[in-house]
Amino acid sequence: METIKVNTSQHVDIDYPVAGLGERIAARLIDLGIFFGLYIIFVLLVAVTGISGMIKSTTYLIPIVIGIYAVSYVFYNLICEIFMNGQCVGKRIMKIKVISLDGGQPTIGQYFIRWLFRLVDFLLTAQVGGLICIAVSEKKQRIGDIVAGTTVIKTVPRTDFEHIAFHPADEAYTPVFNNTSLLNDRDVELIHEVISTYYKTYNPELIYVMSGKVSALLSVSIPAGMNEMDFLKTVVKDYNHQTSLVY
Repeated sequence: METIKVNTSQHVDIDYPVAGLGERIAARLIDLGIFFGLYIIFVLLVAVTGISGMIKSTTYLIPIVIGIYAVSYVFYNLICEIFMNGQCVGKRIMKIKVISLDGGQPTIGQYFIRWLFRLVDFLLTAQVGGLICIAVSEKKQRIGDIVAGTTVIKTVPRTDFEHIAFHPADEAYTPVFNNTSLLNDRDVELIHEVISTYYKTYNPELIYVMSGKVSALLSVSIPAGMNEMDFLKTVVKDYNHQTSLVY
C-alpha cells in the first residue's frame, strides 16, 4: 500500500495510506453522477406531471432553476468538504478524505484554495491537469492540493475495540500520572495513532520520539521498569480515566 509521511504539529512523522488516482477519479464520477441524476429526475418530473407548459408561461422560473443548479454544482465540493470533514459524497463512498499536510483537518482557507484551483486542475486544462499532477507528484496532490498544503488519504474505519483511542474507564483504576489533563483529545489520538503505526511498521523511532515529547509536555520521567511503549499506553489510560471523572 502506497503511503505518505505526514509531519504532525507535534513534529512526529505518521505514515498515512494515500488515496490512489483511481479512487479519486471514482469519487469524482460519483459526484458528477449525482448531479446528472438530479437533472434526469427534474426532466422526468416535468414530463410526468405535465407542468412544462406552466414553466414556459412562467419565464422567470427557468433561470431560477438553472441558477440554483449551477450554484449547487460550483460550490458543492467546497461546502461538502468544509461541513463533512474533508469529504464529499463521492469521497465518503470511496472512503477517502482531504487532510492538511500537518496531519490535521484543513482550515476553511485551505479548503477554499484547493476549491479555487479546480479552475486550473480541471476547467482550464480540460479535466486532465489535476489528474496528471496527482499521477506524477510525490504526495499524490493535484495543483490545488500543492498550493493549499493538503492531500487526500484513505480513511480506515476503526471498528475493533483495540482500535479505539478512548476506552471506557475502569472506576477502580488508579492513575500513574496525575497531570494528563495537560493533554487534549487530539494529543491522545495522535499517541494512539503512533502506537497503531508502530504495530504496522515496527519502527521504534516513532515510539521513542512520541514518548520523549509526551514526557516533556507532562514534565515527568518514565518510571524505572517501564519502557517507552508502556509509558504511552499508561498515559492514554490515565487520560481516559481522568477525563471520564470530569464528564
